Amino acid sequence: MTKELRPVEELSIWDDAQQMLEKARRDGVETAWDRYQTQKPHCTFCELGLTCKNCNMGPCRISPKEGGKMQRGVCGADAHVIVARNFGRFVAGGAAGHSDHGRDLIEVLEAIGEGHTKDYKVTDEVKLKRIAAELGVEVEGRTLTQITQDLTEVCYSDFGSRKKELAFIGRVPEKRKEIWRNLGIMPRGIDREIAEMMHRTHMGCDNDAPNTLLHAARTALADGWGGSMIGTELSDIIFGVPTPSQSKANLGVLKKEQVNILVHGHNPVVSEMILSAAREPEMVEKAKKAGAEGINIGGLCCTGNELLMRQGIPMAGNHLMTELAVVTGAVDAMVVDYQCIMPSLVQTSACYHTKFITTANKAKFTGATHIEFDHHDAISKARQVVEIAIEAFEQRDMGKVEIPGNPVDITTGFSVEALLSALGGSLDPLLDVVKSGKIRGFCAIVGCNNPRIKHDSGNVGLAKALIEKDILVLVTGCVTTAAGKAGLLVKEGASMAGPGLQEVCGALGIPPVLHMGSCVDNSRVIQLCGAIADALGVDIADLPVWGASPEWYSEKAVAIALYCVASGIPVQIGTPPHITGSSVVTDLALNGLENLVGASFLVEEDPVKAADIMDERIKAKRIALGLQP
Repeated sequence: MTKELRPVEELSIWDDAQQMLEKARRDGVETAWDRYQTQKPHCTFCELGLTCKNCNMGPCRISPKEGGKMQRGVCGADAHVIVARNFGRFVAGGAAGHSDHGRDLIEVLEAIGEGHTKDYKVTDEVKLKRIAAELGVEVEGRTLTQITQDLTEVCYSDFGSRKKELAFIGRVPEKRKEIWRNLGIMPRGIDREIAEMMHRTHMGCDNDAPNTLLHAARTALADGWGGSMIGTELSDIIFGVPTPSQSKANLGVLKKEQVNILVHGHNPVVSEMILSAAREPEMVEKAKKAGAEGINIGGLCCTGNELLMRQGIPMAGNHLMTELAVVTGAVDAMVVDYQCIMPSLVQTSACYHTKFITTANKAKFTGATHIEFDHHDAISKARQVVEIAIEAFEQRDMGKVEIPGNPVDITTGFSVEALLSALGGSLDPLLDVVKSGKIRGFCAIVGCNNPRIKHDSGNVGLAKALIEKDILVLVTGCVTTAAGKAGLLVKEGASMAGPGLQEVCGALGIPPVLHMGSCVDNSRVIQLCGAIADALGVDIADLPVWGASPEWYSEKAVAIALYCVASGIPVQIGTPPHITGSSVVTDLALNGLENLVGASFLVEEDPVKAADIMDERIKAKRIALGLQP
């Protein structure tokens, strides 16, 4: 039976999204919202985390009702063990995704150091030397090549099994490190913790739910303070440290008269080359010969964030806007690398003239055009991609083109270095406004969209509710586009903030919401929290800070949330992960972790209610620090 379509106004808060949802229906194009509707009602066992397929005696499912017939799986695992196993593997998947992203950057740095690539180079030599020295590499009197090669080895070693602590653990306050050591969750090796998580959740291994969850925290920490942090720092070294700049956002960034190429995924190794090729005079001339006025590059999701914060490339949209961008009929090529890419984009692109091009062996899509990128010949592959887009432009049906609205202005590029530069090189001015109460606390809103929640309502609703309370908001990943479209990424957005935050924004000329990068760049957030805690001589858990992911959906989001909590930063999420079938696991997440690591999870979908609860904790932390609430 065909289910009745919901009004588009119920699906997204944005006019450009609503217009494209209507067009998709006219064009007969299926979207994520349509597929979500057909999946309902969801399997209750799966939602509660009470199914297990970890061996061939199953699959098993456990009754959520006390006294039910199915209280244990075939092997004897109860609900708490099964839920913990599933959650642990979910975290391992997320940690693997972001950490493998970091490994890809090491491979590029290695190629640079060994002279195996001409397409990539060290853009920021100052940061290269600073990071190398921080990680114990001798810098004085040595060549750039020698430093690069040694830094490569240090980063690679973090993925192994022979170390007791990761290289960047020096950034963690001593009080926090002592907590990790006492709990046995100090991250040792990135791949080691992920592999051990898979081993522990094999049948016949770890059958104590709290113990499994502690290792899940260790696995997440290996991502946050290891794989993700490596990815962020090496991206800065290779492509440049982000600094504040101006750009645009929403589907209006597409140009009807130009060849439109959208880059999507997470890895700047691909998108930077696409941008470079598209800017070459020869390519621009080819586009003009094809009848276009030029070549327009736009971003989606985190690859878009990478180009946005370093190159000022505009953002077309976030996760739930990816299909709708194609529906405009104006996209000539969508070039993807990996992560958060809907397989449906192959079919959506086929409904128009759009070429869907994959570039990574670890992320092939049936039906796509595959052009594999390698650091040896990346620019030549990028030129090939741009030429395909130009050819597609010649096939475009202008009668199908509908670009909704005009783009909005945004400010981007607030790396830790940029923040310190704006503060005169010291955290003292920031600490002063926090002590005075002009900024009462901080919240990093990160991550995704999920069709279970009205598109961007949680992200924007929470950001607005927090800045009204003089809480400065930091954003990464898909929240960036949402905050930008809401007018929160320009200094004029301070008019929506409380009086204290308004004053600070006016004095510094900054927005009330600061863009810090892609979702891998949440490592910037924990680094900043560690630096602030060190400056105050306290633990991260003592700070008036929060993390939040109101519309999360991915394994990576859970890994991020858990490494924040394990670092002492409480995290609000709009919907729970699949753990509610176990009272032990749920209670540990919502309460028990507070006693262990000084932070826990808050599950609250209503952004206003969530902001009120978060504000109460910020008040308590301020009082404990001897500050006015």
